Amino acid sequence: MHGWYGAGGGGVLLMAVMIVLLWSAIVLLVVYGVYLARRLSTTGRPELKRPDHHDAEGILAERFARGEIDEDEFLARRAALRRS
Repeated sequence: MHGWYGAGGGGVLLMAVMIVLLWSAIVLLVVYGVYLARRLSTTGRPELKRPDHHDAEGILAERFARGEIDEDEFLARRAALRRS
């Protein structure tokens, strides 16, 4: 009377592997869910995002390159960005 395990115990090994895979999948889903929830919760709330000074300096440099602002204004605004 071997039951569903089979004669060599291969069924037990298969069952153990499947349990490990199941728990791994559950853990991965929970981790991904937490990651996704945190990402979505800060997307709609700009006060939680830290300002990126490098992006601001890049935009300022582009405006200077296009001639929208002169050198004095560029230097003053860049200094103000670096102070904050």
